[in-house]
Amino acid sequence: MGADLWRESPAARRVFDVADATLGYELSRLCFEGPEERLRETEHTQPAILATSLACLAAAVESGRITERPTFMAGHSLGEYSALVASGSLSLEDGFRLIRERARLMQHASTLSKGAMAAIIGMDEPDVLKMCEDAGVDVCNLNLPSQTVIGGEASAVAKAVALAKERGAQRAIELNVGGAFHSRLMRPASEGLIKAVATAKVNAPEVPVIANATASEMNDAQAVRDELGAQVARPVRWHQSVTLMAANGVVTFIEFGPGKVLTSMARRIVPGATLLNVSNYADAGGVPTSK
Repeated sequence: MGADLWRESPAARRVFDVADATLGYELSRLCFEGPEERLRETEHTQPAILATSLACLAAAVESGRITERPTFMAGHSLGEYSALVASGSLSLEDGFRLIRERARLMQHASTLSKGAMAAIIGMDEPDVLKMCEDAGVDVCNLNLPSQTVIGGEASAVAKAVALAKERGAQRAIELNVGGAFHSRLMRPASEGLIKAVATAKVNAPEVPVIANATASEMNDAQAVRDELGAQVARPVRWHQSVTLMAANGVVTFIEFGPGKVLTSMARRIVPGATLLNVSNYADAGGVPTSK
């Protein structure tokens, strides 16, 4: 993941170099060479995705593929840190420091209780909210009006999955995750992040960033601090965030980083929008000089 960016783009290489220096280990080598089981550990996955996403952006700006200042920025869950670094609200170094602490705190919170998550597909949002109330679980990701991720204690999530099937969901699938992220079980992580963010330098974003927890614009440093302390234990209001951007005239959405999940969601949320994805050096507009 990201090896072509490091090899071909000096701007992208700097992102990985800063990650290695800030984190105190060779994240770059782990991204490029694995082992995959170690890369999948939360403490490594989160900074790896942050580094690769920002490297994609750096390479695209360097190549001239991206030249215009965006109207808004947004990121799903840990992607919000990418957006905040890109907006100038966080330095690259502080972005890696905070995401490292976020991953550590989330991993620790996951050891305090047996949490689980499930995707509920083809069920109207109000019905999902009622089902969550009945089962004692939380809404974690509001990805699409008909696609919601829920989380909580494992036994309660199993109950919610059964209720969803009884109440007409097209699919209700438990997810292979290490904890109930963005649920009440992450409150210990939220408390820790409030302390971590308090010691970081946070600037007003140069471009408005849409907050996960509120689906509203963050335009000042205090809004960013409030969001980063809260978002890990509150739902990601993604389809509302994308809808807000579209309502404010955004017609082109560019996803930076590994995967195309957000691009797929945007296609359904804003039919007819122009959608671009930058997940490697070629996507970033570069011409590889070697294989």
